[in-house]
Amino acid sequence: MKDTYLLGIIGFGGMAGNHFKQLSKGNTKVKIKGVWDINPERRDAAAEKGLVAYNSETELLSDPDIDIVLISSTNDVHKQIAIDALKAGKHIICEKPVAMSSEEIVEIMEAAKKYNRVFTVDQNRRTNRDFVLMRRTVESGVIGKPYIFESRVEGSRGVPAGWRTEKAKGGGMMLDWGVHLIDQMMYMIDEKVTNVFCKLYSVHYPDVDDNVRLVMTFESGVTAQIEVSTNNFIPHPRWYVLGTDGTLQIDDWACGGRVVKCLEREDKWAAEIKTIKAGPTKTMAPRSPGTVETIELSEPTDVVDNLDVVYDQLVDAIEGKAPLTIKPEQALRVMKVMEAAFESNEKGTAISVNI
Repeated sequence: MKDTYLLGIIGFGGMAGNHFKQLSKGNTKVKIKGVWDINPERRDAAAEKGLVAYNSETELLSDPDIDIVLISSTNDVHKQIAIDALKAGKHIICEKPVAMSSEEIVEIMEAAKKYNRVFTVDQNRRTNRDFVLMRRTVESGVIGKPYIFESRVEGSRGVPAGWRTEKAKGGGMMLDWGVHLIDQMMYMIDEKVTNVFCKLYSVHYPDVDDNVRLVMTFESGVTAQIEVSTNNFIPHPRWYVLGTDGTLQIDDWACGGRVVKCLEREDKWAAEIKTIKAGPTKTMAPRSPGTVETIELSEPTDVVDNLDVVYDQLVDAIEGKAPLTIKPEQALRVMKVMEAAFESNEKGTAISVNI
């Protein structure tokens, strides 16, 4: 055990900058020592922040002071950097997605076992307050048994410029945001995924997917509908969950929303047909007052939603205090679902899986 674990960063772009800001607060036992980036301007930026600017990846990995390596490069080189870091005796935390395929993730896992190092993934959105609020509310039983989850993130400004628009470097919205939404659902629902259907769109970026429409079916029959949009000018709710006894809606990351709970099913039908704006109907006739209860939702105040959680669980695993909560086996399952999604999109059909 150490008082402080020193971190080396490979790839000092935007996400690594977020790690720097969080770790600079000193809330964890991890402190950044230095950086390697192929871009000299980023190395200069690191030096200006008081960090060591290594001259090569090899120099960083050869530094005996470095305990942990954060891999924050483009997705296509994650695997080789991870294996090299593990071979050099470093523990690793890898930005998502871990690699370009499930086979590559298995190679990293085998290297971690071979060199007896800890390997985790920055699946930091498990502590997002909107997700925690949704999960707690569903698990409270207030809407009964859930059977449909709808999870969406939507923007209108397209795909960020750079490597995210290049397929060869692991760009596209499935690997950028889909990985988070899939991980959240698989983290919450402790069941195997049995069916995947996906449609990917390339509306403005021909080389990568800029819109994702994915439906995952779990072994109990529960479905999760996941959508990522970059050309959506009227947003849907962030979460919409149907249960046997009610409906949950969370509007956005600010966690405003509500539950409408059924108090009386009101499924006894009068002989007459109601006439509403849709015309004559029984099925869609309005409910009687007092047959439902509306419960307003608000942002949970006890949730730590930052990278400290990711680093704390890594340090606990290094010190043998507790197993990882973000396990590489979980990242492997998520990657297999994404691979099935790509296959479904290519074939235009649902894919039966056992993940």
